[in-house]
Amino acid sequence: MSDEAKPQVPVPQNTDETTPQSSRKWLWVAAGGGVVTLALFVAALVYLFSPGAPTARIRDIFIILLALEGLLIGVALLVLVVQIAVLINLLQNEVRPILESTTRTVTVLQGTVEFLSKRVAEPVIKLNETVAALSSVAGALNLVRGRKRKPQKGE
Repeated sequence: MSDEAKPQVPVPQNTDETTPQSSRKWLWVAAGGGVVTLALFVAALVYLFSPGAPTARIRDIFIILLALEGLLIGVALLVLVVQIAVLINLLQNEVRPILESTTRTVTVLQGTVEFLSKRVAEPVIKLNETVAALSSVAGALNLVRGRKRKPQKGE
């Protein structure tokens, strides 16, 4: 086949931004964000350790934020419990009937295979045994000649 007759398959363009330049750019952005965060943390510590800082008010604000975070975690746990209840309901009402139906189907198929084995396969095997025995006896008595082979090329 010539090159002209082959279908041309378009090569997909790499749209993933994992080039060395873009990864360096993200590295610089992450480093800058880290430096800014560290600077804010140091400034907050210096402010809190300075005399006359309203540490009681800041403490109260952090306590309120921690309480709100506790409420948020409680709501998340409640949603998790509800989702687990839905999953258990799904397993009991959807999956269990499917498994029971599958078990019944397998049992029926097992009975069918046993029936076919006794009623079809065994008689066919016995018939093949009888035919093989008769052809062996006939071959021994030269009553049946073997098939003539067709001569192949070169013979």
